[in-house]
Amino acid sequence: MNSIRNRLVVIFVLATIAPLAATWWIATALLEHSATLANTDQLDTLSKTLERTGRALYQQVRDSLEAGVAAGRIGPLGVYELPGADWPEDVRAFWESGEAERFSVVERSQNRDGGAQLMLYYVRRAGGVAVYAKPFPAVSLARLRGEYRSAREAVAEARAHDIGAGLVRTFAVLVGVVWALSLALLVFLAHRVSRPIQQLTAGLARLAAGDLSTRIPPAGTDETGRAIQAFNETAAELESNRDRMVYLAQLASWRQLARKMAHELKNSLTPIRLTMEEVIARRGGNDREFVEQAAGIVVDEVESMERRVRAFSEFSADPPVRLVTVDLNDAVRERVMLLKAGRPGVRYETRLAPEAPVRADADLVKGILTNLLENAADAAGPGGTVLVVTAAGAVEVHDSGPGLSEEALRHLFEPTISFKKHGMGLGLSIVRKNALLCGGDIETIAGELGGAAFRVTLPVAEPVKKAPEASAARAAVNL
Repeated sequence: MNSIRNRLVVIFVLATIAPLAATWWIATALLEHSATLANTDQLDTLSKTLERTGRALYQQVRDSLEAGVAAGRIGPLGVYELPGADWPEDVRAFWESGEAERFSVVERSQNRDGGAQLMLYYVRRAGGVAVYAKPFPAVSLARLRGEYRSAREAVAEARAHDIGAGLVRTFAVLVGVVWALSLALLVFLAHRVSRPIQQLTAGLARLAAGDLSTRIPPAGTDETGRAIQAFNETAAELESNRDRMVYLAQLASWRQLARKMAHELKNSLTPIRLTMEEVIARRGGNDREFVEQAAGIVVDEVESMERRVRAFSEFSADPPVRLVTVDLNDAVRERVMLLKAGRPGVRYETRLAPEAPVRADADLVKGILTNLLENAADAAGPGGTVLVVTAAGAVEVHDSGPGLSEEALRHLFEPTISFKKHGMGLGLSIVRKNALLCGGDIETIAGELGGAAFRVTLPVAEPVKKAPEASAARAAVNL
């Protein structure tokens, strides 16, 4: 089920088949119940017939017994004389009731003869009670009375309830419950399907409003999930490109400022230098010591201004980029050999990968390494250590200095902001500009020596085959 179409088909089937099946079951059960209750009228007729039959049978046996006794055809079953101390319970009850005669139907087991039912006929006499008996037909009157009673109770119960209205109400309630449950299931499934689409729509709205940090949680592997994945990748790419474009735009504005300042400084430098050279040439004056002191101060200031001009000129220059295959290992060896002579108190260490070719401008790579190695040497100081590490498409520079503060990390690559005593604030900005021009970038990382550390990433290139003699010569260089 990896497509929205299949999910919607499943939801439609569940939303139709489940309620239909439940309704079918309810209707079938109610029909069976109503068929059972539909025989109430027949049961009522049968119960009344049982009643009439029982009464007619009872009256027939009673009349026969009474006529037989009157005609002398039926003799007494027993004659009980007073005082009646040993009379049976039923005889004593009849005598004490004061009745002249009584009819009663009993089981034969309650009498001496045993067997079928008997109708007893009690007759009061002057000296006691005479009891006559006549066998009752094979039909059990007691059972007939029980069946009649059960039938009448069933009829009364059925008529006490409105069967039709009850079935309609029951059916309506059950169908309503099934519909409500089906609706709840449908809403739940629809929410599960539509929620990723709603999240994607909201994410697109935030992205259109400029929030490039918007990300949407992954939602499976169907079309919506793939769309969310593509959205996240696009947002990440836009955010990265925006940061680079903002940075490059800042660099462009600072380059314009640098060009303007370089032009103004150069306009002042030429007459200052010419004038002071003339003052030094005329040392035959009366106050020679003063003139020489003034000339020295002016020359120092001029040199300081020249350093600023060179820094701004380098920052504002935009030479053409020539991308070639550069061996980072060779570039690191060359820069370290060149710079360590001027830093005798700093220890340089390297950890080079077997191969580290990149696609970049060779001069820009040298400038990047020079800036980073000089900054690391300044931070490490005399007795400190600088470590250079190469890998596929990357070079890292670590130092054992005090590290970078949070304030420095926030503004590290901004032009004209420096955290060194005599810094211009352009070195790391130039490094990042050169890395971006080569298709790479620079970032701060955790230092292995306890101080600051930077990683420059550059596009990886195919390794260049070197002559065996050149490789052996490089391997013999002791850094």
